[in-house]
Amino acid sequence: MPKDKVVLAYSGGLDTSMMVKWLQTEYGMDVVTVNLDVGQGKERKGIEEKAWKL
Repeated sequence: MPKDKVVLAYSGGLDTSMMVKWLQTEYGMDVVTVNLDVGQGKERKGIEEKAWKL
């Protein structure tokens, strides 16, 4: 039986990082993270690697 999937707007911060693991463990979901540069000027380096490690 395939798992349900969810897309999470991922900032790389503590809250969204914890949400990835929570959705995986509590609901057994596959989590797809999305991070967009909408011009806020924040550094995005390392966010993808952090999401993969989770």
